[in-house]
Amino acid sequence: MFFDAKDYAAAARVLGGLVEEVPEQTGPRLLLARSYYHSAQLGRAEAELRTIVERDPVEHYARLMLGRTLQRQNRHEEAESHLRIASALAGDFEER
Repeated sequence: MFFDAKDYAAAARVLGGLVEEVPEQTGPRLLLARSYYHSAQLGRAEAELRTIVERDPVEHYARLMLGRTLQRQNRHEEAESHLRIASALAGDFEER
């Protein structure tokens, strides 16, 4: 509902409470990270995504989002490794 309305800050408030209740679940944390990303709370998005990647290094969507979040912070070199890993995990290989 909040995503459809593009009210990402409200989504983050709701999802923050949910993540506190079930911190081990990846789904709510990914949604929280997306909420932070879309509401330009990039430091918070990065923190949530790093938590996910630490727990599950092969979670390709978290890697992709982390790369995009780092890009938006002008940390392109750091973003590149996460984007390459996300691409490989998703099966997107360059043709040679």
